[in-house]
Amino acid sequence: MVTPDMFAQPEPRKTPAPAERIASLRDQLNEHAHRYYVFDEPTIPDSEYDALFTELQELEAAHPELLTAGSPTQRVGGAAVAGLAHVRHAVPMLSIRTETDVSASGAEKFEQQVRTCLATEQRKFERGERDPPVPLSKVALEVVNGMVIEYVVELKFDGLAINLRYENGLLVQAATRGDGETGEDVTHNIRTIRQIPLSLPQGVPPVLEVRGEVYMRRDDFESLNERQREKIARGVKGEKTFVNPRNAAAGAVRQLDPTIAAQRGLSFFTYGVGEITSPKKGGPDFETHFELLMTLKLWGFPVAELTRTARGASELIEFHQEIGRKRDLLPYDIDGVVYKINSLELQRELGFKTREPRWAVAHKYPAQEQLTTVLDIDVQVGRTGKLTPVAKLAPVFVGGVTVTNATLHNEDEARRKDVRIGDTVIVRRAGDVIPEVVSVVFEKRPADVAKTEQFDLYKRLGGQCPTCQSSIAREPGQVEWRCTGGLYCPDQRKQAITHFAQRTAMDIDGLGTEVVDALVDQGKVKSPADLYVLSSSDLMGMRLASGSTLQALSVENLLSAISASKAPALNRFIFGLGIQHVGESTAKALASFFGSLANLRKTSRWTPCLIQDIGIEVSTAIHDFFSETHNCDVLDALTKAGVIPSDSNPTAADAVTFEKLLLTVKRVDLATSPKKQGILFGVGDVQIERIAAKFRTPADLLNPVVFLGESEEAVRAKLEVLLSSSDWRNTPKELEALGVRWEEGEPAARTPQPLSGKTFVITGTLPTLSRDQAKDRVEAAGGKVAGSVSRKTDYVVAGTEAGSKLAKAQELGVAILDEAALLAMLDSGVPRE
Repeated sequence: MVTPDMFAQPEPRKTPAPAERIASLRDQLNEHAHRYYVFDEPTIPDSEYDALFTELQELEAAHPELLTAGSPTQRVGGAAVAGLAHVRHAVPMLSIRTETDVSASGAEKFEQQVRTCLATEQRKFERGERDPPVPLSKVALEVVNGMVIEYVVELKFDGLAINLRYENGLLVQAATRGDGETGEDVTHNIRTIRQIPLSLPQGVPPVLEVRGEVYMRRDDFESLNERQREKIARGVKGEKTFVNPRNAAAGAVRQLDPTIAAQRGLSFFTYGVGEITSPKKGGPDFETHFELLMTLKLWGFPVAELTRTARGASELIEFHQEIGRKRDLLPYDIDGVVYKINSLELQRELGFKTREPRWAVAHKYPAQEQLTTVLDIDVQVGRTGKLTPVAKLAPVFVGGVTVTNATLHNEDEARRKDVRIGDTVIVRRAGDVIPEVVSVVFEKRPADVAKTEQFDLYKRLGGQCPTCQSSIAREPGQVEWRCTGGLYCPDQRKQAITHFAQRTAMDIDGLGTEVVDALVDQGKVKSPADLYVLSSSDLMGMRLASGSTLQALSVENLLSAISASKAPALNRFIFGLGIQHVGESTAKALASFFGSLANLRKTSRWTPCLIQDIGIEVSTAIHDFFSETHNCDVLDALTKAGVIPSDSNPTAADAVTFEKLLLTVKRVDLATSPKKQGILFGVGDVQIERIAAKFRTPADLLNPVVFLGESEEAVRAKLEVLLSSSDWRNTPKELEALGVRWEEGEPAARTPQPLSGKTFVITGTLPTLSRDQAKDRVEAAGGKVAGSVSRKTDYVVAGTEAGSKLAKAQELGVAILDEAALLAMLDSGVPRE
């Protein structure tokens, strides 16, 4: 039914007055911050929060008379303070007693002390000696008579205790603990911490002091130190890295400039209150400590998520053990847990002893940091050949164990921390983490130690691996030194053999980690070549770490798999060698470019860089691997044992020109020269183009004709240096052996492979080929194998249980092949239309 009201214009929307909009924005931002920081339940995305925040900033800038100290925009403001004023606490900030017995009995001791204290007070009352002379409360008597005690269990944060004072809902002062009676005014810094509300909701007490811990999360601490390291690298004076999150947080809170604290990423958890008043009763009527904490959480203060109640000493023990297991996984540092009597009436009954509450105790964990002395600096070889400097220490008990070794990570880190033999150092061990040297206590450095040189790993080892005496190498711009004896080095054997045997390399089924460990530990295999001389008697009954032994069928299957791996595809063999940086795709590129293992073994430092996507680091790693005598010995032993990778026609001629060779020489040589003064330093790309155009082949450079006139004498001099280098003399010959013909001046024309440009997807189980074998066959014919079906897919090779990929191919109309059709295509060399 049509009525006149249907055509009435809606009332125009009124734009709220600035004061109303500002108040609304502040309420919204405070609510969203409360949900984000306290409950970890954000209801809007960051972008929307930022938009509301920006709108509030703009309104306050336009109406400065409406700006208040409690606005969310006033986290950082004003100039640095001249100094930290002293603040006398209305209610003393007392510390709690620490239980140093780190075993489970620490919790039992605390409960027994509580019961003993109350029983003593009851006997005093019965004798008329209690002061004041009043009977114990009902709850205290129940505990004396055996009632189970309820506690609140909390984390003991490794941070800085802070008292926050609110008057009429606004933060007016923040102070450190100090000596318990008097602290320092750090309000300007505390306002920068987003977990701390600047204003509170209506209904809170007129005076409210909230107490808690300012701390720094581990990820924020790592980010801070990373920024500090960048500054140090840029040469910024006065900058340093921080030893631990606690020191970084405490230092930030005591800064005079609040912008520094704002940059540190500080956080906050509350655990109690100080002065609290109400016009009616003198304070809110809480019955338990847990109720108090949950109310503080509702008012906007974050409470640690692991805080909860516990009944009896048995649950205290469970909590202590649970947090001990989780300690190293927490996003922040703790050094213990805290037990508090939950009943506030019982807390008042127990009172204090020498300014420590009888109703609470901190049950600590073993210290994670201690001081000790560096006796020596050793170098260990890791499973991948990485060389790690290790400080040998005077024994020290830290993190629950006696520590005698601590990692220095790498040479650069040891030099940055300036660790020297004889230094006093801070050592840290957290849980099962390897102990590390955190820093040097320079004030304790002896005079004779100060005169010694900084740690130099290469000089210390004389350029050789301490285990196998192979040469050590470090890539340009990298911090890690490595042993180059990958196939030979005893410390790398297990890693090398496991990698060699894996499915995508030599595919030796049955040679898993447990079997490899047993073979190496029992001295039966020292390199991959030793696998091929194993006999049944070597393996039969061999005991594994699990306690089981190899039986006849397992031995037969393993020896069969080893024998079947003697004729691998070249790319799989190259990948199995475990050359640093050489993954499956790089191994395929090397196999295609060089065509045979013999060609690859003779490569210069420059040649691999001629392959697309292979850079200087990879090329250097390849050259270093094949230059190491010990690796060559293992390769020779593999050949002698009958391991012969399949050869193919090298494709080097497809990609190499004389100009590209010269550009590659320049690129590699400059990158590997420490002072960036390589053979062709100063010779520009245009000049290289002119050289290649004039001389056409490497041999032409031997022509004594002065190059391009007298003005190019400097270039000629550099070319003469180039001609005298052994790498240069070998590289052109190497490339010519691979099919490169310089006189053509451009890459040789090459007949395209039959499946070039075609994309295949292989799915399901094929009758005779594994997926990897089918993939190798397709790629050897020039095709590409993808992991998913799309409109760009040319063929889907489907076996049994093909599943969704087959359905997708049918939906898109992609040609579908079975194994027989694929093999026919490969044999004919003609893709099916």
